[in-house]
Amino acid sequence: MPLKIIDHGSVEYEQMVRLRDDILRKPLGLSFSAEELEREKNNILIAAFEEEQILGCCMLIDEPPSVRLRQMAVLNSLQGKGIGRALMNFAENLSRDRGYRTITMHARKMALGFYERVGYRVIGDEFIEINIPHYVMEKQL
Repeated sequence: MPLKIIDHGSVEYEQMVRLRDDILRKPLGLSFSAEELEREKNNILIAAFEEEQILGCCMLIDEPPSVRLRQMAVLNSLQGKGIGRALMNFAENLSRDRGYRTITMHARKMALGFYERVGYRVIGDEFIEINIPHYVMEKQL
């Protein structure tokens, strides 16, 4: 299962947008705006593939002095198979290699268990984002 950085606007990026839309947005009755997708040009876009099919993805945003993980998604049929953990390891190693010491995120409440198992801790109180409960989480790299 190759993991790699993909280019904004590429065919792989279009697969990433569809995956994120299916997993993260449509279930909430939301969709991406052209402006949102345009702002992703400067993000580090990471995806896991099996041959030509995307299995999971996430992105990193430079927010000095830390980096923020966003839009983590894995195909529903493959959740619990190690793809999310592999994506997290790749993102953390890449962040560390680029000099970051902390990675943060806004984690959906329903995903807290996964992130805690890979070493993240909650900082702060629950808040509502995109109409669902979230927590700020972080990990020292």
